[in-house]
Amino acid sequence: MLEEFKKFALRGNVVDLAVGVIIGAAFGSIVASLVGDIIMPLIGALTGGLDFSNYFLPLSAKVTADTLIEAKKQGAVLAYGTFLMITLNFMIIAFVLFLVIRALGQLIKKEAAKAPTLSKQEMLLSEIRDLLRKP
Repeated sequence: MLEEFKKFALRGNVVDLAVGVIIGAAFGSIVASLVGDIIMPLIGALTGGLDFSNYFLPLSAKVTADTLIEAKKQGAVLAYGTFLMITLNFMIIAFVLFLVIRALGQLIKKEAAKAPTLSKQEMLLSEIRDLLRKP
């Protein structure tokens, strides 16, 4: 059983998947920082200092706080600003992945379009093959 597990764990697909998950998590952290630390502050500056992370609707009359953290301590709130930030984060991740996959697709297409150069022997054999096919 240990030998079977070893074969399974060391197969290319499992290792590739593990690497993809690790890189995906790191990439997600980078994009989350890009959104939270660069893009949202710029949007906030352009809109007059708005901070989307503190946008919420109180769902209880007990909630009187001005910040989301304090409001959550007082009662139920609908934190739509956080939702907006996470949605923007997702959109940026999806767009960047689209660009990466598109670039990889073009690179693969370009590599596939390059015909391998045939040796002199292969060229002669191709000519003979083509002559034999003629009726």
